[in-house]
Amino acid sequence: MVRKAKQAENSESVEDFDEFFIHPDEPVFTTGVVCRLLTIPIWVLKQLDSAGIVSPDRINTGQSRLYSKRELAKLSKIWYLMNQRKVKVDGIKVILEMETIGYIEYR
Repeated sequence: MVRKAKQAENSESVEDFDEFFIHPDEPVFTTGVVCRLLTIPIWVLKQLDSAGIVSPDRINTGQSRLYSKRELAKLSKIWYLMNQRKVKVDGIKVILEMETIGYIEYR
């Protein structure tokens, strides 16, 4: 009986996390979490970072980078293009630039 009550408490506390609001631009996801959520290899994040496509700031020198929800959405789209459509990094840059100027709309 006590175990069931504890399980009920634990399930309620997990559901309470759905009530937290995280702003889309708030950097909260580490590279490891991003890799797990998007099933993207770490080398891809490093490649995109060095190319200047998605390169979030470091909080302090020497610390890991933190990604926002908006950056996760962008990375998800980029990973789809790279993995499924075989678009290279230079092609990704062109696509993103064309989106920025309003020439194409990709969703």
